[in-house]
Amino acid sequence: MTLLAALTGAVMVSFSAILFELSDTNAVTGSFFRAAYAVPVLIAIWLVRRDDERRGPGLRWLALGAGIALGIDVVLWHTAINYIGTGLATLIANSQVIFVALAAWLLHGERPARNILIAIPVVLAGVALVSGVGQDGAFGDNPALGTILALVAAVFYATFLLGYRASNAGPGPTAGPLMEATTGAMLTSLAIGGVRGDLHLAPEWPGHGWLLALAIGAQVIAWLMIGYALPRLPAVETSTIILLQPALTMVWGAIIFSESPSSLQMAGAGLVLLGVGAVAFARARDPVTATT
Repeated sequence: MTLLAALTGAVMVSFSAILFELSDTNAVTGSFFRAAYAVPVLIAIWLVRRDDERRGPGLRWLALGAGIALGIDVVLWHTAINYIGTGLATLIANSQVIFVALAAWLLHGERPARNILIAIPVVLAGVALVSGVGQDGAFGDNPALGTILALVAAVFYATFLLGYRASNAGPGPTAGPLMEATTGAMLTSLAIGGVRGDLHLAPEWPGHGWLLALAIGAQVIAWLMIGYALPRLPAVETSTIILLQPALTMVWGAIIFSESPSSLQMAGAGLVLLGVGAVAFARARDPVTATT
């Protein structure tokens, strides 16, 4: 059942970029409503379960702060999708495991394993190929900009995961930390939209039906399932499931939106998957990696 929960959650999360694209909303509107629709559900779950009573105010504020990084991450990721497509943007954004490993090294003195050090230039080479620099016929309206935005999104995603792990006292994410982090992401998206002036608060259908499915499916159910299951699985299964989500998103993007990256971009995607897989395997027992 644990493996089934992890697989189900990974498949649900793999549709996140697809559901956003189907909603036909801009980056900040999609980011705001995926969180806003999820928060009431998470509050209801938290009120029923109350499984994080030991967490004090400091940890709750930390989860809320982690949500700020998540909100920035999602806005950047959604924007990258507009420039480079759902599959490639999601793949690059999931290179966050590299930044988590580097942060653990810089902040906690956890020297990365040798295969992680080897994987970093492999991922960077893949990112360079995905960006389409110097290529004719690279996929995307602006693949270089899309790649940069997705890479910056990965940095903020790693920041979120580090803060989220520190805020969560249990072996896997409970409704409380996820509720607080999602609230932080919602408020951040609201602030960004207020500054940019492009947040549309009036629901339009069927676009908001897709955002509602995104919020309940990926933001709530999938996160709780994956967060519970991955820390309890063997390292090989954990690292495989971590790679499954971006790989599936590329498949869905090709099927649903006819996304067709160039051969060099696909080679770059393969290098990114290879490098991320090596890091994910090395850090599969780390709770941060386990919540991707």
